[in-house]
Amino acid sequence: MNLLEVTELDAGYGDLQVLFGVDLHVTKSEYVAIVGPNGAGKSTVMKAVVGLATHMGGEIRFDGEDITGLEPQTRIERGLGYVPQTENIFPTLTVEENLKIGGYLLGGLPDDRQEAVVEQFPILAERLDQRAGNLSGGQQQMLAMARALIPDPPVLLLDEPSAGLAPDLVDTVFDHIDAVNDRGVTVVIVEQNAKTALRRCDRGYVLTQGKNRYTDEGGALLNDPDVRRQFLGGGDSPTG
Repeated sequence: MNLLEVTELDAGYGDLQVLFGVDLHVTKSEYVAIVGPNGAGKSTVMKAVVGLATHMGGEIRFDGEDITGLEPQTRIERGLGYVPQTENIFPTLTVEENLKIGGYLLGGLPDDRQEAVVEQFPILAERLDQRAGNLSGGQQQMLAMARALIPDPPVLLLDEPSAGLAPDLVDTVFDHIDAVNDRGVTVVIVEQNAKTALRRCDRGYVLTQGKNRYTDEGGALLNDPDVRRQFLGGGDSPTG
């Protein structure tokens, strides 16, 4: 059974429609990437799933339940972990205070949850008393992921986790995403860095102009001549 299923989704912002009949399905423990050019509607898919975009049609189901009409907070309480592209940490608070905010669904932050999450991001353990705004871009992204993982959600939605990062930090962040998925957390990622995302994911969706264009295993999309020419800068097969 699909853990997350989006069917014929129409969505946008106010009266502006951005998505037109988008379909998406994700099974338990899968790693799925949504890629495409700027303005394709990638982030809107994710915002629609968590209830931050205007729903105009279609259905969103999570763990067998229709969540289409639920408020964003209720969707998070149901088990959707979400890390937005921007404003995803509290810069004036310490690292530990940011993590404590992640525990609000648990009625507080149990010591074992903080320990379990910090174990996945050792760099944070060394900086618990440091202001989050003083962390590097990569460290801030790790903190945002760590806070979203505090309630132990079955699925983690990441919107452009490599945005604004120095090239040498991109692989580090993706290594942490891989590790989260290896622990059994389902991962859905929206990413402009399509080659890296498709190389690491199980399956990928390519969107253009708010519609599904291609869907296949990540490696198959990397090796598809049309996908390479239109979205990956052309050239020889990345795995050939």
